This record gives sequence, C-alpha cells and structure tokens, in this order.
Amino acid sequence: MKPVLIVDGANVVGSRADGWWRDRAGAAARLRDRLAALGGVEGLPGEGPGLAHPEIILVTEGAARGVPSVPGVRVVAAPGSGDDTIALLAVPEADERRTVVTADRELRRRAESAGASVVGPRWLLDRLG
Repeated sequence: MKPVLIVDGANVVGSRADGWWRDRAGAAARLRDRLAALGGVEGLPGEGPGLAHPEIILVTEGAARGVPSVPGVRVVAAPGSGDDTIALLAVPEADERRTVVTADRELRRRAESAGASVVGPRWLLDRLG
C-alpha cells in the first residue's frame, strides 16, 4: 500500500512558539522545505519497521495560502477551513494508507472516521530534527 502523509500546516507550525504568527506564509514555507528534505519517515503507522517514503501533502490556510508546492511536497491551499480540506484528503484511495498529522481533537476524530491514522505534531517534529 502506498503511504500518504497529510500535514495540518497551521497546527504543526502553531505547535512551537517561534514567531510564526509574524509571517504565516514564511513559516509554512519553512515547514514545506523541512518536509521536502525529510527523505524518509520512520515509524509511519501501518508501515512496519524501517523507512517509508510517503507522498507528502501540506495543507495551508488563511495567510499561509499561496505557498507553492516543491518536489516531494504537494501544497494544498484550503479554500475555506483547513480542517474540512484535511478531512476530505484523509479518505484513502484503494491502494493507500493515509496518516494525518494534527493535534486538533475534532479533526483527529474526523480523520480516523475517514479511515486515516493520526499522529501529533511532536511525532513529525521529532523526525524533522
């Protein structure tokens, strides 16, 4: 099965008080670039031991819309609520296993109901170094 990692950009960026609120688009672009440099992911739910190489989707919203995709990371600008966009993206296609990165409780529930696994921002940030 093909792994897909869906990142709640606002939630991950907002999990660290590093001044992201002064430049939301810049913070989203920095996260995108760190994701692009990831190479592989250890401990992806359902993937077993070793490195997985998921398709990475970064969802942006609000002032962070307009951050472009780069090789290795597809950026999806939510037309409205980022949570609604992520919930739609959480539905796996036939040969996929999807994992959503968020700490938002309601979004976690919606993503799990859609068939995705969910991990928190700390899980991802630990892998980004």
